[in-house]
Order: sequence, then structure tokens, then C-alpha cells
Amino acid sequence: MQSNILPRRQFIKRALATASLAVSGSLFTGKSLLNAAEPNTPGSQRLSIKQLQKWESLKYGMFLSFGMSTFVQKELPDGSHKPTVYAPDKLDADQWVSVARDAGMKYVVLTAKHVAGHCLWPSKHTDYTVANSTNKTNVVEQLCKACEKRGVLPGLYYCSWDNHNRFGSRTRSDVSGGWDQNVHFPRSQKNLGPYTTSLYQSFQTAQVTELLKDFGPIAEMWIDIPGELGHGYRTFLYNHIAKLQPQTVIMMNSGTPSYTQYNTVYAWPSDLVAIERGLPPKKKYQPWHTIEGKQYYMPGEVCDPIGHQWFWMPGDPPRPDAALAKQLEACRDGNVNLLLNVPPDTHGLIPKEHVDALMRLRKNVRI
Repeated sequence: MQSNILPRRQFIKRALATASLAVSGSLFTGKSLLNAAEPNTPGSQRLSIKQLQKWESLKYGMFLSFGMSTFVQKELPDGSHKPTVYAPDKLDADQWVSVARDAGMKYVVLTAKHVAGHCLWPSKHTDYTVANSTNKTNVVEQLCKACEKRGVLPGLYYCSWDNHNRFGSRTRSDVSGGWDQNVHFPRSQKNLGPYTTSLYQSFQTAQVTELLKDFGPIAEMWIDIPGELGHGYRTFLYNHIAKLQPQTVIMMNSGTPSYTQYNTVYAWPSDLVAIERGLPPKKKYQPWHTIEGKQYYMPGEVCDPIGHQWFWMPGDPPRPDAALAKQLEACRDGNVNLLLNVPPDTHGLIPKEHVDALMRLRKNVRI
């Protein structure tokens, strides 16, 4: 499908470049995460090395990109679609988790709210949720229950770029040419990048609180587009998540294919390092990093779609078996987890061709 929206990697790279200009000094460049020799101390990270190594031992998980984007066939909707457009007719979270378990995956991460702003749970803080959609299933709740029944750990994704619940924020759709040409800003704001207001940040805090208080233990909390939150609020949010669920592993997505490009202005603090659409280094990913003069143990997580799109789209089959096997083996050998995105379709089911590819993958890599 043709689109005038920039590919995800391009707009994140642009954001990282912009962020790196915001603060001077090597503490805030990619050099801030150069691999360091393992210290004799436990490290300065929030979680113990033992806890983080337990997360590393999971090795393999399923990313579930599903929501309004599935039904409008755009990864980055403008937030204007009616909630009734979201209309899966065979929604089955049990099927998702069963497929993940049978594929050898140990955890799943669901897009509870993506760029469209539509929420897969009946949030009390917006009416743009499943409560007002054609299918009113509380997907977050059903996913967590399915995980509990099947011994798979649940994770939740929350996007800080929200085109519907703006509260005066300026989103990436407003900033990049052609993304949303109907939005106009005063001349004085012409050169401003995307940002979130304090009202939006309060909204995000309230929603993340719902997710972490209403649905039981969450193994991994995935915050996407964290750069728009600013370092101050991002630090508050990280600490807030840790207070609500101290055992949760927190991902502030740095969004680049190489962990060496990690930018603390954009994504710090975080428990994990994202390697998006990339691979670990051939000599293995080293989890020890130096940030602001301190040593942190930060595991790596590769995330990549099983096909080419994050959300289900017709004509996007799984990548060849050999390519999927090569990626999973590279992650296992390279000391990082693989969070493989397997998107449910408009029925609310993982398609058979994706299920079959996953089962062949498990056989091919002998999980």
C-alpha cells in the first residue's frame, strides 16, 4: 500500500538527530552507551542482575500489533476515525496466546494504545475505546487472562504519540511535511519539533496507571516514542511504573536498528535497549553500558515483524523460513531476546499462514 507517511525508521532517526542537538556533551550522544567492562559492583540499574537475567532467559516473545490501524490499513492513522471502525468479528485472545505458546514463545506484548489513540480497554479517561466500538471486548483483560491460563507472560505497549487524545500536544503527524497538511501552526512554531503538553502527560500517567493496576502483573511495559515526553516527565513515568509494579521490566523504545545509536535524551531511563528491525552484533550483545558515568546492566531486545508491516495488511506474507530462522538464531547466539511481531487480522485472529510459519520456525531452530 502506498502512503505519504515516512517509514517508521526514518522518522525515529530524524527524532534522534533532533534530540542529540538539544543537549551538548558526550553524555547525551550514542557514545553514552558504549560497552563497558563488567564492574565488580551489582550496577546502578533499578532491577537486580538476577531479575534482568531471568527476563533474558525468556529469549523469545510475540509482539501483537493490533487495533485501529488494522482496520484503516495505515500504521499511523490521524486519529479521526470513528471508534466503530474497529470491528473484529472473531476476536480471540486465547488463540493469540495459544499460538505464542505453541511457537515456543514465553511472553507477549500487546499494543494497548497505538498512534490512532484508540484504546483496547475501556479506559475511564477517554471515550475513544472499545467501549464505544463495534466489538466491545476488553482486549487487554482477555489477553492477560489467556496468558495466565497458558503460562505465558503478558506485556503491554503504550504509544506516547497520540493523534486523537492530543490535549494541545504537537504530534509527528503535524511536524513532517505531508503527514497532516490540514493542521496549521503559528509562524513562531514553524521550526518546533513534536511535543506533549502537561495535560497530555497527566492523561498518559492516568492510562498507564489503569493498565498496571487493573489487569494483574505485567512482565514488560513498552513505552513507544518516549522522546516526545521530555526527560523530566519520562523519568517521572519510569519511576511511577516501577512503583506500581516493581518487578515489571520497562522498555523506553530507542527505536533504532543498532544499540550503539542509543540516545539518552530520547529514551533514558530504561531497563532495556531496543534493537528495532536490526540484529545483535556478531560478537554478542554486551549488556553492560556506561551512562552518565555509572554502570548499568541493560539487556537487549530485537523487535521486527514476521512480514514487513507492523499491523496486518493484505499481501504481506511472512518472510521466508530461512530468513526467520536466521534472525532467531542470531538473537539466541547474540545474547538478546527476539520480540517477533505477529499481527492479528481484521477478524481478530492470527492468520493461518502466520501460524504455519511460526510452527515451521520452531521446528527449524529446534526450540
